[in-house]
Amino acid sequence: MSKKTVVSVELLCSKCRKKVMKLIATVEGITSIVLDPSKNTVTVTGDADPVKVIKKVRKFRKSASVVSIGPPQSEKKDEKKDLVPYPPKTCQRCDVWYVIAEDGYNYCSIM
Repeated sequence: MSKKTVVSVELLCSKCRKKVMKLIATVEGITSIVLDPSKNTVTVTGDADPVKVIKKVRKFRKSASVVSIGPPQSEKKDEKKDLVPYPPKTCQRCDVWYVIAEDGYNYCSIM
């Protein structure tokens, strides 16, 4: 039996969205995944167990929670989505920081 599961999770940047999409896609029985960054929700439709879906998402974001579980509804897609004209910068959680020594010495000098 197909169900619609709505999960609330922080989708701060494009890397976050991609990571959540990849994690959820590994669960068997999913027919569609819809990310809504404006509402910070992920809608999963299919035969997949909602417990498995939320476990996968919580591996990435511990604060993920289930908003609703119910039968899928047929929705009309008449409204146009707002497209982002440029890719947003990565969030602070996904950004990689490197520490590089500023001095040119690779050894310790005591003198």
